[in-house]
Amino acid sequence: MNTRTLATLLASSLFAAACPAADEPPAKRFAWMSGHWCSRQGESVIDEYWLPPAGDLALGVGRTVKGGKVTSYEFMRIETRDGVTSYVSLHDGQPATAFRLTSSGADWARFENPQHDFPKRIEYRRNASGLHAEIAGPGREGKELVIGFEYLRCE
Repeated sequence: MNTRTLATLLASSLFAAACPAADEPPAKRFAWMSGHWCSRQGESVIDEYWLPPAGDLALGVGRTVKGGKVTSYEFMRIETRDGVTSYVSLHDGQPATAFRLTSSGADWARFENPQHDFPKRIEYRRNASGLHAEIAGPGREGKELVIGFEYLRCE
């Protein structure tokens, strides 16, 4: 086998590994988010539960509990419609807000909506200890405000 043939085979296999198969459900690339995730911030306990993705949809639900009372809740979905993947949030009973997938990798994803007041960006990253999430947008004096959440698997 010559060098050119070897290089072509190697490039083809790398491309195939990086790109989902044509018949693979679009949401499957977010399987790394699946599970029940918990975080503590001061006196608040925040948990998110992501179902394993199926077809073109990944579903999640989240809540914040402080002093035995739910202070915030959210229904989330990651969906692909007409070739566009978005994170859609229904937060505390408000109308749905969509954030378009702007970049992603094997274990991370960034969603953005420049027209939304706050947040404008939502990110998830899988790391060695669990799941890191953050929301970001305009803060005081025009500086970006980033709020991070460190999630571990719930017991």
